[in-house]
Amino acid sequence: MITRITFLASLAAVASSSQPGAPAPVAAPMRDLEWGQINILHTTDIHGWLGGHMQEPQYSADWGDYISFTSHMRRKAEEKGVDLLVVDTGDRVEGNGLYDASNPKGNYTYDIFGSQSIDLLCSGNHELYLEDTVAREHNITVPRFKHSYLASNLDYIEPETGNQIPQAQRYVKFTTKKLGYSVVALGFIFDFDRNANNSVVTPVEEAMKQEWFQKAIREKPDLFIVLGHVGLRMKEFEQIFKVIRDQNWYTPIAFLGGHAHVRDARKFDDNAFAIASGRYFETIGWMSIDGIKKKSGSEVSTEATVSFKRRYIDNNLFGLHYHTGLNETTFPTEHGRNVTKLITAGRKALKLDESFGCAPQDLWMSRAPYPHNSSIFSWLETQVLPTTIINPERKDVPRLAIVNTGAIRFDIFQGAFTKDSTYLISPFTSKFNYIADVPYAVASKVLTLLNSGGPVFNGALSTKYLSTPEQMAPSRFFEAALSTTNEEEEVPLFVDGEASQKPLKTEEPELIGGYTTRDDLGEDGDDAVHSPIKFYAVPNCIQSKIAFPAPAPPGDGQTEPQLQDPEKVDLVFVDYVQPWVITALKFSGGDYGTDDVKVYTNSTLTDLIAGWVKENWKKDC
Repeated sequence: MITRITFLASLAAVASSSQPGAPAPVAAPMRDLEWGQINILHTTDIHGWLGGHMQEPQYSADWGDYISFTSHMRRKAEEKGVDLLVVDTGDRVEGNGLYDASNPKGNYTYDIFGSQSIDLLCSGNHELYLEDTVAREHNITVPRFKHSYLASNLDYIEPETGNQIPQAQRYVKFTTKKLGYSVVALGFIFDFDRNANNSVVTPVEEAMKQEWFQKAIREKPDLFIVLGHVGLRMKEFEQIFKVIRDQNWYTPIAFLGGHAHVRDARKFDDNAFAIASGRYFETIGWMSIDGIKKKSGSEVSTEATVSFKRRYIDNNLFGLHYHTGLNETTFPTEHGRNVTKLITAGRKALKLDESFGCAPQDLWMSRAPYPHNSSIFSWLETQVLPTTIINPERKDVPRLAIVNTGAIRFDIFQGAFTKDSTYLISPFTSKFNYIADVPYAVASKVLTLLNSGGPVFNGALSTKYLSTPEQMAPSRFFEAALSTTNEEEEVPLFVDGEASQKPLKTEEPELIGGYTTRDDLGEDGDDAVHSPIKFYAVPNCIQSKIAFPAPAPPGDGQTEPQLQDPEKVDLVFVDYVQPWVITALKFSGGDYGTDDVKVYTNSTLTDLIAGWVKENWKKDC
């Protein structure tokens, strides 16, 4: 089947974006949504970006627009005589000023997110890092979505009693509104082990042995829906698929994933498919399922032909108008407008548009190679860290400062660098620790070990957890591209050819750059046709050498000054990477443990970046 692509010649019918100052979307050739008997709208890894993207036109719709969109899509489903479900698979917090800048965190976002009608949702790992975050999730989000929230392998520790209770219901069985299909839905998180003490994550394999799960897979539904804050290529979904399929040979299974921050679709077998819907509210995922066979409770499952379709919707008003057949006047609902106003008021109250400086150029996480003058990691390594990693009592001691690339979550765009920008690029509360007076011969080996991995690190200490989410659990297309990378060349991970991002040929005018996704279902998943953007691999960690001895003058027969290594250094690192650093030191010949670790500075990386920008970039653009 050839997907129909509609070419639109003008932007005339496109509204400006809902949030003041956000750019209007750019017209693009569009692919239609393909409807089935059961249809699913999916968000994941929003990380607080409920106001949309203020510097990227293709992702500039806000949560109020999404509320209007889902309202219209529910109406369309009713008219078509089919079912529509709205789901979210976690990591709703940390990563945007609208969440992170308030006190307490999420003071605005919990109400804004909670304004949406959501049929199924689960937790991500970011809901679990801090005790306060866990408590707010349990006390605000779970009650608000009491009948929708699923916690198949997540428990909460009650502060008053110390009792361990399910965070929410383990699974739910329901009947779809329009066609009356029987559905069993579950909601997992991957085997996360860095959660706060008031939460408990049970490994997926262990959870599936419990009585409730064994009962759930014997409910004989027409369809299983498995939500998961799990990358589609991670082992947890494979484990769940195998156990469900062993008990239900032909029942369709729809997996809705996340965590990896990518657009992806995976085929497990002819009746089991999965979709992941990107990150940061850039993407609204669409899955449709057709050919579902109803069966009675006692009927043995028989083979049926089930089809799964997917679409990755760019989150902007151009596309949302297109898919609903509406326009600037008819699209906004009263409820959607009110939520947009809440977002605007929250951004204003938090002063998120306050300018700290003017970025002189774009700085990219993965759209520039490392090292490179357009790489945000090179900028941190050569400009920010050397002048900000300072302990006044040890300012003259040579030091190595290590930051994992996963501590950075977004790009910097040329132009105004605002209060909001600081949280977009690094929302975490991690401080800097250090080990004093480490022999340089030992400390100098740490970075290489952190970036090379190997048998030194395994299990929970896998070095993949140091890198960006996109590299933690890559698709087979990502891995294919990675395997062709030559260290001597700057070969992007996503290019035309065999990589996972491939251009689509068209005779139309120049396309805007964006996602050109390749997945198990093909190359036609994106709703808007884009020109491809190149992405590059990044290391797990970067390192700055600070306050090292001045180079010695050239000796006999030498023309260049000679670099001098110090005898000992302070080894400084973001506290998140401490377990890996201690392990690397032991392997390098250093006998160090947690008792040797002290606080170097209580400033977060977010604080240091904001301070550097204020000092070094002119305020007004």
